[in-house]
Amino acid sequence: MEAQHRVIDIFDTTLRDGEQAPGCSMNLQEKLEVARRLERLGVTVIEAGFPASSPGDLESVRAIAGIVKNCTVAGLCRCLERDIDAGREALLKAARPRIHVFLATSPIHLEYKLKMTPDQMLEQAVSAVKYAKKFCSDVEFSAEDASRSEPDFLCRVFKSVIDAGATVVNIPDTTGYAMPEEFAQLVRYVKEHTDNIGRAKISVHCHNDLGLAVANTLAAVAAGADQAECAINGIGERAGNASLEEIVMGLRVRRDFLKTDTRIDTAQIYAASRLVSQVTGVKVQPNKAVVGENAFAHEAGIHQHGIMANRATYEIMTPESIGIPKNRMVLGKHSGRHAFEERLKELGLNLENGAREAVFTQFKTLADKKKVVSDPDIEALVLGVSAAAPETYRLDGWVVNSGSSFTSMSAIRLRHKDGETLEQAAVGHGPIDAAFKAINRIIKKEPSLEHYELRAITGGEDAQGETMVRISWEGRRRNGRGVSTDVIESSIKAYIAAINALETLG
Repeated sequence: MEAQHRVIDIFDTTLRDGEQAPGCSMNLQEKLEVARRLERLGVTVIEAGFPASSPGDLESVRAIAGIVKNCTVAGLCRCLERDIDAGREALLKAARPRIHVFLATSPIHLEYKLKMTPDQMLEQAVSAVKYAKKFCSDVEFSAEDASRSEPDFLCRVFKSVIDAGATVVNIPDTTGYAMPEEFAQLVRYVKEHTDNIGRAKISVHCHNDLGLAVANTLAAVAAGADQAECAINGIGERAGNASLEEIVMGLRVRRDFLKTDTRIDTAQIYAASRLVSQVTGVKVQPNKAVVGENAFAHEAGIHQHGIMANRATYEIMTPESIGIPKNRMVLGKHSGRHAFEERLKELGLNLENGAREAVFTQFKTLADKKKVVSDPDIEALVLGVSAAAPETYRLDGWVVNSGSSFTSMSAIRLRHKDGETLEQAAVGHGPIDAAFKAINRIIKKEPSLEHYELRAITGGEDAQGETMVRISWEGRRRNGRGVSTDVIESSIKAYIAAINALETLG
């Protein structure tokens, strides 16, 4: 990195704003796995959740704060003392805590949502920052809907909260309304018209309602913003957040133009993207910039010819630069522990000894069923061990009978964590429905199946099937994931995983 390049802080909100997106909820183990991956990626700040929103969110922020040592861990709070108290409690064990408070500043939010005058809003914002500052030296203030706020009022608010102790002031494009040059002008205006702005960092948080979140973020950085708020794969409310991988690689590839860079280990990007996709069940679109499966694919003859002559003809970054793995050894049933553990290291998959042993055992079982075990297969095995909710129920056996002219029937045998074996049978509209109904009889609940998705992890007739399900019960939604070379078994495993999340995570 050249000396004149500014280093931009990367504030990741995958676990807060990203997880709020419909269908993107994660269980505690999944959140911890994502947090570890973000720390390995090298983000500056992990926004771990909204502690006051629920007891579960408070506990997940507390757990993340307890394991992350090399990143700042932030908790989001409204400008209310009870929210800040929850944030303080959740962040007690954080090596580098940040309390992140927010309050809207736009006329439409003040009038219709907050029902406050500008002066009342300002008083509450200053009071909240002062209160947060009593417990935490690092306090960020976000002016919600800043891009539709009066610039002079925004500067007045920022000056006041900086005087109250804010170390970061955030300019969110909450509704994705801004245009890049317009947003850059707002950043420049804040820098030029806020007297004490030199005492705080300027952050931006852009949403993607018009598909401009990354463009607006990069424009803001060029205008002088110090921190970019974003999420892996761009997940988030409505159309999503600015995409971390696109921002980081935009800053990296165009260092010549932007004169900026980040502390991100870009070789970890692809693995982080895959992990978030797997734990949320939200697939990355094939043509997604940087991490989509077509991002480095070339089909047109003229492109292929250029690539063979010199990859730089059509690739402005290399697959290796974002950590897309390249197979150097074929793993199969004759592969030993050393080769397997080397592949884990190459994929950036760090496991404790017990988990590594469990994954290796599953690898050998899978290798007996498949000729070649691919990197996606290994990633799926690791995720199944490292991010699974504690097992209340474990699959002990299953039978399904189904045909075009017969009613589908299934018998399921589960082993409860206390050692008891439970078995039930049921009929249904197809083998999956029959199996799920048999499980419902065992657990004596009938959760609603909101989402069911089946895909092949790799190609070929011996490919593993990966099933994602989402269930709901008494207002709580939980995801489950199952992997097997048999798609019925993967479906049963996914449903049981969702049940376990429901049972153990509340």
